[in-house]
Amino acid sequence: MIPFDYRRAEDAAAAVALVSANPDAAFLAGGTNLVDRMKLGIADPTLLVDISRLPLNTVDVQEDGRVRIGTNVRNADLAANTFVRSRYPALAQALLAGASGQLRNLATTGGNLLQRTRCVYFQNPTTPCNKREPGTGCSAVDGYTRYHAILGASEECIATHPSDMAVALAALDASVVVLGPAGERILPLSEFHRLPGNEPQRDTVLEHGELITAVELPPAPARSAYRKVRDRASYAFALVSVAAALELEDDGADPPVIRDVRIALGGVAHKPWRALQAEAVLRGAPATIAAFRAAADAELAQARPLRGNGFKVPMVRNTMAAVLRDLAGLPAPDAGAAGTDHPEGPDGPEDAGWEEQTP
Repeated sequence: MIPFDYRRAEDAAAAVALVSANPDAAFLAGGTNLVDRMKLGIADPTLLVDISRLPLNTVDVQEDGRVRIGTNVRNADLAANTFVRSRYPALAQALLAGASGQLRNLATTGGNLLQRTRCVYFQNPTTPCNKREPGTGCSAVDGYTRYHAILGASEECIATHPSDMAVALAALDASVVVLGPAGERILPLSEFHRLPGNEPQRDTVLEHGELITAVELPPAPARSAYRKVRDRASYAFALVSVAAALELEDDGADPPVIRDVRIALGGVAHKPWRALQAEAVLRGAPATIAAFRAAADAELAQARPLRGNGFKVPMVRNTMAAVLRDLAGLPAPDAGAAGTDHPEGPDGPEDAGWEEQTP
C-alpha cells in the first residue's frame, strides 16, 4: 500500500490552501474515480484533502431562473431533483445514463466533471501512455480504438472524455465556478475541458489547487434531451452520445423554423464536443430530418475516424437526427425506410464491418 496523509477541510478556502501548498495533494469528494486510479497505481497523491462535508451540496434556483448546483451534490440527488427533471431533462437523462445506482449515490457534480479517461491503456500502468506519463507514446493509436476519438484528437492522445453529465451541461451552456489561491473565477463549460494537443496529461484548464465549488445553468431552454448509444443497456461508457437544446419559432410554420439550437456530443473527443458547425447550419432552418442530417454532416466533415471506430461517423449522424427529430415533435420514419436514423446500426460503406469491432 502506498502511504498518504488525509485532512478534512473546514471550508473551501482552507481546502484550496492545503492542496495549493502541496504539488502532490488532491481533493477528495465521492472518490469514485480517484480511489480507483489509486488502486490501479496510476495516481499516487501524498495528501488527500476531504471536501465531502463542506456545505456545497444544494441545488438553488435563482430569481432570474438560473440554477446553481453545488459541487458536492450527488449525481443521484441531482437526477432526482424535481426542478432539474422538469426544466432540464437532458441533464437528468444524462445522469441516469451514467455508471450505476451505487456509484451515482457517491459521485459528485464536481468530481464528475474531473473524472479522467477510461482508456484501457491509460488504466494499465504496464503500457505506454502520454496522458499518464508524458513522452512515452500512445498505445491506443495502433491498438484497440472502439471507444476512442474521431474529433479533435492529436498524435499524442486519442482518448475520449467519459462523462455523460458534462455532455448535457455543454448543450445547456453551463458555467463552472472555481475557487483558487487568487480568488474565484467562472468558466464556460465549453472552455473548461481541453483537447489533447501536445499536453494530453491536462484534461482541464484548472491550475493546481483550484477547486470547483459550483456549476451554474442559465434559464432552461424550451426543449432538451440526451441520448446515449452504448454496447449494453447499463454501466457502459458511450460509443456516441448527443445532448441537444432546441427552441422553435412560434409562428405556425410547417415545418417549424429553428430559432436556436445547442448540440454537444459525447464519446467522440477528449472533451464534451460542442457541435458548433451543426448549430450554425440549423439556426433559421426548417426543422426537418433532412436539415438535421445535413447539419450532422457539416459537423462530421472534420471527423478523422480510426481503423476500429469508423462506425461512429454514421452513428453520430443518425443519433443527432433522432434526438432533434424527437425534440421538434416530428414523426419517426418507417423502420425499413432507406436513410432513416437508427443510431444503433450501420449506414453506408464507410461503416462496412462495424459489427466486427465488438470486443
